[in-house]
Amino acid sequence: MQNLWFESALLPDGWAAKVRLTAVDGRIARIEPGVVPAETDERHAIGVPGIPNVHSHAFQRGLAGLTERRGPSGDSFWTWRDLMYRFVERMDPDQFEAIAALAYAQMLEGGFTHVGEFHYLHHDRGGVPFSDPGELAGRIAAAAAQTGMGLTLLPVFYAHSGFGGAAPTSRQQRFVNDPERFARIVEASRKAVSPLAGAAVGVAPHSLRAVTPDELTAVVEQAQGGVIHIHIAEQTKEVDDCIAWSGRRPIEWLLATQAVDDRWCLVHATQATDAELRGIAESGAVVGLCPITEANLGDGIFPAAPFLAAKGRYGIGSDSNILLDAAEELRTLEYSQRLAYRARNVLASAEDHSTGRSLFDAALSGGTQALHARVGGGSVGLKVGATADLVSLASEHPTLLERRADELLDSWIFASGRAAVDCVWRAGVKVVINGRHQRREAIVARYGHALKSLLR
Repeated sequence: MQNLWFESALLPDGWAAKVRLTAVDGRIARIEPGVVPAETDERHAIGVPGIPNVHSHAFQRGLAGLTERRGPSGDSFWTWRDLMYRFVERMDPDQFEAIAALAYAQMLEGGFTHVGEFHYLHHDRGGVPFSDPGELAGRIAAAAAQTGMGLTLLPVFYAHSGFGGAAPTSRQQRFVNDPERFARIVEASRKAVSPLAGAAVGVAPHSLRAVTPDELTAVVEQAQGGVIHIHIAEQTKEVDDCIAWSGRRPIEWLLATQAVDDRWCLVHATQATDAELRGIAESGAVVGLCPITEANLGDGIFPAAPFLAAKGRYGIGSDSNILLDAAEELRTLEYSQRLAYRARNVLASAEDHSTGRSLFDAALSGGTQALHARVGGGSVGLKVGATADLVSLASEHPTLLERRADELLDSWIFASGRAAVDCVWRAGVKVVINGRHQRREAIVARYGHALKSLLR
């Protein structure tokens, strides 16, 4: 049993003062507001729920900062993808695990406590299948165990290079599978995560361009009640190619042909029409937004304001892991809307309502649904029975001085970011202290060794 006491904590019903939280076996067993701290309580100033990260490609953390050089022609997502393929061609399992561990440690330091790992690197170099179909899934699980990160593993089905079942390219060989081999990977993934507290496995058809309609149906069946994530409508070229193939836009096609419901997370959905936004909202699916990566790749701006007006749900993710900071993802989302609409506080949920609180609540609720399924509109966060995933904010940080209640979230998100994260608990275990992961030195050393051999 562990007792944590906070001067102020954000509970599902709002901010409460002098809160004791008792965790047993990684879950919240009791919450007592309005109590004085006991001698055995660990005391902190500000407590909030950890943020779910709905979309990550952990290995891409090793590529961060290496693609910021202009090419001979216009750069785009597609030229970036070629550079990413070259990076991944040489990666071995040890390097893969080392990079994932660094990504997860830095996510925790940035306020994320549970990640949806969109895992599409399945085979050895040259596309040779491992004897164990779950070799690299096991490496992800090992990285999560080493760091303490909560994990929803999303093995990805990837079979084609374009719409209509186009043959994969040579640089995609480490990703591609047929449905039978993919089923073995899913089963191996379930085995790999079974020792981890609160872990789950879903499935992820990579995108409509990477699966045929029949394959998509087969992959969805593999979910067995778990979550289903898919990249969709990220790029204008993807939309144009889908129309050329099917006569419909990607989101339009998906909603018409699949029983999309609250188990689904549509990642990016950047190029969505008003009708598509309404369709997603009505389905109960979550949109997985990755604002920093979407800005870095030049994807465009998701129309969040009309989506929220339609009662749509969203979570946030770090995608390519160019920068790992939960607050900055939320800030970038709001700022993108301000630039698009030439207005302020666009995503505040109501008049005189805190924008930071609105962003935080939406990301917490939508992210929890996208990683665990079937929570719908129910309360999430610091409540009895929930996993004890918490973040304490440093009340002495200059941006948080003399802030109260929702002002704390506004100041964390818009004025400080990860610098204001003090401690992080994941399933009741303190993994970050004074803003630093407890195993940071060893994780960084292993990561440095991996990059030295990978990039030389």
